[in-house]
Amino acid sequence: MLDLNRIQSNPEELKEMLKKRCMDDTSLVDRLNQIIQNKKKYQSEAENLRAERNKVSKEIGIIKSKGGDIQALSASMKEVGNKIKELEDLLEVEENNLSELNLNLPNFLDAEVPFGKSEEDNIETHQHGVKPTFAFTPKAHFEIGEALGIFDFEKGVKLAGGRAYTYFGKAAKLERALMNFMLDTHAAEHGYQEVWVPTLVNDESMKTTGQYPKFKDEYYRLDQDNLSLIPTAEVPLTNLYRDEIIPEDKLPISVMAHTSCFRREAGSHGRDTRGLVRVHQFQKIELVKFTKPEDSEAEHRKMLINAENILKKLGLHYRVLLLCSKDTSNSSSKTFDIEVWMPGLNRYMEISSVSNFKDFQARRGKIRYKSKEGKNQLLHTINGSGLAIGRTLAAIVENYQTEAGDFTIPDALRKYFS
Repeated sequence: MLDLNRIQSNPEELKEMLKKRCMDDTSLVDRLNQIIQNKKKYQSEAENLRAERNKVSKEIGIIKSKGGDIQALSASMKEVGNKIKELEDLLEVEENNLSELNLNLPNFLDAEVPFGKSEEDNIETHQHGVKPTFAFTPKAHFEIGEALGIFDFEKGVKLAGGRAYTYFGKAAKLERALMNFMLDTHAAEHGYQEVWVPTLVNDESMKTTGQYPKFKDEYYRLDQDNLSLIPTAEVPLTNLYRDEIIPEDKLPISVMAHTSCFRREAGSHGRDTRGLVRVHQFQKIELVKFTKPEDSEAEHRKMLINAENILKKLGLHYRVLLLCSKDTSNSSSKTFDIEVWMPGLNRYMEISSVSNFKDFQARRGKIRYKSKEGKNQLLHTINGSGLAIGRTLAAIVENYQTEAGDFTIPDALRKYFS
C-alpha cells in the first residue's frame, strides 16, 4: 500500500515506477486519475451545496423570525440535502475504489534497484569462497539421498502428491541439526529473539504483508475458516505488531521463527520437479526487523550479513545478487538474493532473499512507532530467510559428497550430531 497523498499528487511518479517494473499496462494509472477526478468533482459539488444550504438556512431563519412563509425554501433545502447525501455516497464509493486499487499496487523501488526485464539482469554484488572440485563427477542431492535410503520421494508422493518428500535417518537428523544451528547462531551472534508463531493466519495478516488480495490464488487457503497456510513466517512475524504503536527506544526489533512454509508453486510447472529445490512444504528460519526509516538501509545490510554468515560457517560457496526491477517482488523496495553453488546440479540455487519493504507493509498493517517528540510514524520492515533449511540440506549433500556415494557433515554441525 502506497502513500495516497503521494500517488494522488504525483501520478506520473507512479506511472514511471510501473514502467520500471515492466508493468506496461497503464490502465491502473488511468483508473487512478479517473478516481481522483471523480473525487474532486464530488467534493467540489458537495462543498458548493453545503455552502448554499448554510446561506439559505440563515435566510430561512430571518424569514421565519418575521413570520414569513418558508415552505418553498425548506422543500428546496431538503432536495439539496438529498443531493449532498448522493454525492457523499458517490465519494465513499470512490474512496473504496481508491483503497482497493492501492492494495493492488506494487511498492516504489529503491533508487539503487537497476532496471531489468528478467533475472538475467540481476547484478552480482559479490561472492564468497570458491566452487569445490571433485576427482569424480558430482551427483545431484536427490540421487545421493535416494541411494542412501534417506530421501524417499515416492512415499512423499503417496502421502501428499507431487513435490512432496520424506526424510529418514541421517537426513531427518540433518534437518533438525540445521534448524537448531541456524536458530542458535542468529540468537547468540546476531541478536534475534526466537518466536513461536501459528502457520495458519487470517486474511488481515496476509493483506498486511502483501500476499492478499492480489496474489490470493497463489496460496493454500481454508475458505471455510477464512484462514491461510503461511508461505513464510514473514507473515505472522510482521503481523505481531499490526495495529500497534512501538516506543522509539524499543527499535530496532529483531525477531525470528522456525516454521513450515507452504507454496502452491502454481507458476513453476515442469521446473525442478525432482529433489528439494521446489516443493509444496518446507522448513525455513525467517528473520524480520522493525526499524526507524533512517535506519532501515543499514539494518537491511546487517540482515544480509547475518544470512551470509550461516553459509560461511557451513563452508558453502555462494554469490549475492541485487535484484533488478522486474525480478523484485511486488511488496519489496529492494532485494538481495543469496545463491548457493550446487555442484551436482551444476548451477547456483537461491537459498535466501533479504528484502527492505520500507513503509509498504507498515502502512497496510498500521505498524507505527512513537517518536521521542510524541509523534506516531510508520516504521520500516525488513525480512529475509536465514535460511531455507531443505535447500541448505541439499547444498550440504552436494558440496560434501564423497566418491563412495555418502556425504560428510560440516564442522559447524558436528555438535548437533553427538
